Amino acid sequence: MGWKTMDVRQKRVEFVVAATRGEKPFTQLCEEFGVSRPTGYLWWKRYRARGLEGIAEQTRRPHGSPTKTLEPVEQQVIALRRRYPDWGARKLAVLLQQSGQALPPSTIHRVLRRNGLVGDPPQSSRAWKRFERSRPNELWQMDFKGPRGWNQEVGPLSILDDHSRYLIGLQALGSTQAEPVREQLEETFLHSGLPEAMLMDHGIPWWGPRSPLGLTKLSVWLMQQGIRLYWSGVRHPQTQGKVERFHGTLLRSIRKRRMWEQRTQQWLDDYRWEYNHLRPHEALGMQTPAKVWKPSQRNYQPNPASWEYPKGAVLRKVDADGKIQVGGKQWHFSRALSRQWVQIVAIEQRVLVYYCTTLIRELDLSLQRSTIVDRWREDSF
Repeated sequence: MGWKTMDVRQKRVEFVVAATRGEKPFTQLCEEFGVSRPTGYLWWKRYRARGLEGIAEQTRRPHGSPTKTLEPVEQQVIALRRRYPDWGARKLAVLLQQSGQALPPSTIHRVLRRNGLVGDPPQSSRAWKRFERSRPNELWQMDFKGPRGWNQEVGPLSILDDHSRYLIGLQALGSTQAEPVREQLEETFLHSGLPEAMLMDHGIPWWGPRSPLGLTKLSVWLMQQGIRLYWSGVRHPQTQGKVERFHGTLLRSIRKRRMWEQRTQQWLDDYRWEYNHLRPHEALGMQTPAKVWKPSQRNYQPNPASWEYPKGAVLRKVDADGKIQVGGKQWHFSRALSRQWVQIVAIEQRVLVYYCTTLIRELDLSLQRSTIVDRWREDSF
């Protein structure tokens, strides 16, 4: 049985399903999804012709303005930079203003350069367009920091809110085993509530390279909480740009503050508090993440009941071998879904398969092939 993976966006899938069913006038549907009629027709025609493949997804630089700064003010800038050696001019400007000394970031940057406290900005050959979720807890990004700069085989587990950049979790687990990760997530969910969705990479323990769908017990457990799962592109770290950038910030802090001998959980806890409550963030208009983030109102359920699919939904039960029967044929899914119910949504000769709220596969009955939906780009749809 042939299969391949596909990069596709959830909203486009929802749109073509609704358009195919014809439950609403096409113009009204386009308005609800915020797209023009030509774009809506394009997506619909592409899906009818090619399925998910048809709707899949086929830098700025600060300016300087040097002026001469009074010596006492310059010394104040230098003192702050030495206190926070990994902070840039914009963040230092916020602290200076809070102390009654207003200086533009360009002036602060000039002072730092003149005193050898900052180098020239790196040259970039490509400017990346950044996207973010519209509200807190709509999406959390999760990843392990690499071992570089850390004193264990694997760096800390980081959990970051996409909208606010709030660092929800930062824990030195020392390994990528599923059980410690689940225990940390349970503690996080109890204190912060549940996100609507989570974005991870193709790594252990939330992705299984030997599973046809990449599903593991941990990822299935997350979906049972009603969390929609997204996986980043293979060798495409920009998909998880916010948590990757945080890891760069963390490594820079360790290096510039010379914390090589103090890389402990207590240090991580202190750094997390500083990152959330003290350090201004440029993407937030120089607010701190704590001023933008708030806990989720979705409560964690230690023993969730069986998932309730929409009324009238067509369901199939995955057998003990991880297979289901659709269109007179057995399709192999994953043993991680053994004895679980999945929802099937038929669109002409194609079938979309959902587990809880996550779209996991598309079956093409006419070509007898399937598409594994394991890669999602987290930008606009």
